[in-house]
Amino acid sequence: MRDQRETHVLQSIGAVLAGILVGVILTIGTDFVLHQAGVFPPIGQPASSPSLLLATLYRTLYTILGSYVIARLAPSKPMKHALVSGVIGVVVSSVGAAVTWNKPAFGPHWYPLALIVLAMPTAWAGAKIREAQIAKPQAMSQKMS
Repeated sequence: MRDQRETHVLQSIGAVLAGILVGVILTIGTDFVLHQAGVFPPIGQPASSPSLLLATLYRTLYTILGSYVIARLAPSKPMKHALVSGVIGVVVSSVGAAVTWNKPAFGPHWYPLALIVLAMPTAWAGAKIREAQIAKPQAMSQKMS
């Protein structure tokens, strides 16, 4: 029984870490490409609101995808697992906002606030997509019986 619980906890931690890594790797990769392409200014120079809006859009999509991965890999309760990542996102984004608040090189204040505000809804959306996938086959099998 204890081994089963330990396995469940390890699967839960692994699911959350895997989903977070998906979002982080995609974000860093996209940031790098956009810096190299000249869409974003060189590192250390302030970004404009349009480029930060673009960053917000793709980070939102990547966070939804990461939360979906978490929900997909979760051993149970996919929404709960994804929302844990949302809480982590709120905490990390809040720390980032506090650390960069008075540093103009990090751009306008709306950007870190947007990341804080979007953390929970994007986590919820990724899990909701997974829950819809789980519910669809169940609904189909109920119709057939």
